[in-house]
Amino acid sequence: MSAFVSLLKRDMRLAIRVGGGALMGAFFFLIVVVMMPFAVGPDLGLLSRLGPAILWIGALLASLLALDRLFATDHEDGSLDLLMMGDMPLELVVAAKAVAHWLTTGLPLVLITPLLALMLNVEPKALGPLMLTLVVGTPALTFIGLVGAALSVALRRGGLLLAVLVLPLTVPVLIFGVAAANTAIIGPTPFGPPFTILCGLSLMSLVIGPVAAAAALRHGLE
Repeated sequence: MSAFVSLLKRDMRLAIRVGGGALMGAFFFLIVVVMMPFAVGPDLGLLSRLGPAILWIGALLASLLALDRLFATDHEDGSLDLLMMGDMPLELVVAAKAVAHWLTTGLPLVLITPLLALMLNVEPKALGPLMLTLVVGTPALTFIGLVGAALSVALRRGGLLLAVLVLPLTVPVLIFGVAAANTAIIGPTPFGPPFTILCGLSLMSLVIGPVAAAAALRHGLE
């Protein structure tokens, strides 16, 4: 666990220092939300209904910003080879990198969601459930993207391939995340069922993601 925590701290420092993960993702999230009223018009009722979908799509796209560099930087400087040959299982290595990515990119998106939701005329009573869906759902986006990042690390122009691989896999998370958030705004269906499915998707990605990513790294870098 000490090696896991050390790798987690290292990746968080690198993400903030080199790529500006937290600031860049939050700024991109802000741009997406600010531009949407210009696209759909000044109808406050329409913005309120579309608010959860806009916020979820913004969070999805913002989480993809740093994923293409999740393994690429370590691959370029040779540290990924050292990590693969180390004593810590590769599955734990990629899990630590995924957790660091979420803490520096996904968590800041969740924290600024109330402000951006108010800009979209989302009712204050719906802010809590909306944030809860993002807290539960954004780790699924990270761990699904983990597999795409591992597959593309050894390929040229892997960033383009990453989006093609990851976006279709995130559709179920997007569907149930928006559905759970909408129940808090427009109802009439209960919040529990879609939120429970969203939790299940996150837990499944948490288990499958590191194993699949480790296998992809071993195969791609042999």
